[in-house]
Amino acid sequence: MKINWGTSIVIAFVLFMSFIFSFIIRVESNPKYASELVVDEYYKKDAHYSEDFAKLQNTERLSQKPIVKSTDEGVSVVFPDLFTPQKIKGKVSLYRPSAKKLDFERSIQLSGSTLLIPKRDFADGNWDMTISWEYEGQSYLMKQKLYIN
Repeated sequence: MKINWGTSIVIAFVLFMSFIFSFIIRVESNPKYASELVVDEYYKKDAHYSEDFAKLQNTERLSQKPIVKSTDEGVSVVFPDLFTPQKIKGKVSLYRPSAKKLDFERSIQLSGSTLLIPKRDFADGNWDMTISWEYEGQSYLMKQKLYIN
């Protein structure tokens, strides 16, 4: 049986489409390639951007800012002496860009002027930390990138 060039083009096209569809099915069904949204409810979060910007500006105006350090015990956040530790209320959000299921939040509960988040709570890799707190009616926000190993 002789195959002409038109039939060959159709066969090549069908084989190429089969390859593409099998690749898409393989990638979509493999949890290794899970595609998650960066942030749930993106538009709700974006609506509060101006509030967050004002909080970031409040933090920038501070003469001393909280210091974030990675230690052997975990991640410590040291608030400056200008804050009375008992009056600080807020939370620390830790976001893992590569895996949403590892994200977590902690309320700010200070020991002296230091908050320690144990190393066992972290997986190795990159983290985005957001510290949001209130002190004497004023709101503050600080963002920090961390690498834990």
